[in-house]
Amino acid sequence: MNQVQELEQAILARAERLAGEYRERAQRSRDGILRDSAERLRLREEREEAIAKSLGDRSFRRQVQASELKMQSHLDRVRWNLLTDVEQRLRERMERFMGDEPSYHRALNAFLAHAAKQIEADELTAEINAQDHRKLAPRWDEISAEVAPGKTLRLAPEPIDCLGGVRVTSADGRIRVDHSFEGRLERLRDRIQQAILEKLLPGGLDTGNLFGG
Repeated sequence: MNQVQELEQAILARAERLAGEYRERAQRSRDGILRDSAERLRLREEREEAIAKSLGDRSFRRQVQASELKMQSHLDRVRWNLLTDVEQRLRERMERFMGDEPSYHRALNAFLAHAAKQIEADELTAEINAQDHRKLAPRWDEISAEVAPGKTLRLAPEPIDCLGGVRVTSADGRIRVDHSFEGRLERLRDRIQQAILEKLLPGGLDTGNLFGG
């Protein structure tokens, strides 16, 4: 082999080594690019999934909140309707009770006696509605002596606007005991609302005895 051939072979060998090195370098570079691309793709997918999840969660929360508001509004209407229904039933019950005059007048006397005992004053004024005023005014002195012995219990000259019951006030107007239907209903309203909140069933409400003791 002459020197020219040896030189050629040496050049070819060198070229092959360089080509191999370049191929390996290119392969490593390619693999690195693929890995980087795959990682960037994975990160992008994760971000997109996180964004989608966040948007989905936000949308879900909005839907839940909207449903809760709708349900709350519905429950508020139900509670209001039930409260109105119970109060109407109590009013009808009171009207039936007033139809039994002996029982109703005994209840009025009991309310008058209770108020006279509660108010630490010697001069009192009783207020009743127009219907009761017409019936009780002629015998008021007798009623007053019975329910408030030792005190002066006057009947107010003008009736008040109430369904029934009585309101008693001290002469100076500083103390008042309200046994009118409306006054007792107002005190009972919190119990009615509590019963509605607990049961939300008209048949299960414990309305108490409005004109009981």
